[in-house]
Amino acid sequence: MCAARSRDASFTGLPGTAEATAEAVRAVGRRSLAVRCDIGSEDEIRAMVDAAVDELGGVDILMNNAMASTRSPFVEATTDQWDESMRVNVRSLFVGAHAVLASMRERGGGSIINMSSGAADPTITGMPPGYLTYSVAKAALERFSTALAGELAEVNVAVNALRPGAVKTEQSEHELGADWDWTGWKEPESVVPSVVFLAAQRADGLTGRIVDATQFGTVWP
Repeated sequence: MCAARSRDASFTGLPGTAEATAEAVRAVGRRSLAVRCDIGSEDEIRAMVDAAVDELGGVDILMNNAMASTRSPFVEATTDQWDESMRVNVRSLFVGAHAVLASMRERGGGSIINMSSGAADPTITGMPPGYLTYSVAKAALERFSTALAGELAEVNVAVNALRPGAVKTEQSEHELGADWDWTGWKEPESVVPSVVFLAAQRADGLTGRIVDATQFGTVWP
């Protein structure tokens, strides 16, 4: 299932839509469904999950990857920006996990993957200016992941947080600019092997971990 705030248009100005992505999946012979969902809305998250259950038979994997990239220096930041970041980036984790739990339990287990960032690491102080709120949200995501894993072990659901490393996505280029020094940054495809591995996990495997995609196959699993 591919979800975005619109099925057929982009709110970010970036290329691609949820429908185009779903069509690309169908083109290689897989079932795919595009739905509209603002992950800051509990009703829309639950409607998205209901659509997956109705159309695809259930939910085995939940990957929380969408985010609000609130970027503002602390002295200029507003409480509205802070609240928006927490609503979209943190509250949605709680709502999404709640929404998929019944289906995962019925299917005998599942995997929840929460996409994090090195910005959550308290030892990293060199983030670009303006990423305070984003860093706090990602730190909350990681603690949510490790704490939830213990609670969902009894229903055979794995929960992990994945730091992708420095990845040159369209969104990254949009935020940092085409002239940013991209030395050492990876392409999005570099994250795929670690995501595939985590998607196959259940509570009797790797769970409750914060892992880095750049260390997959060496430091972990």
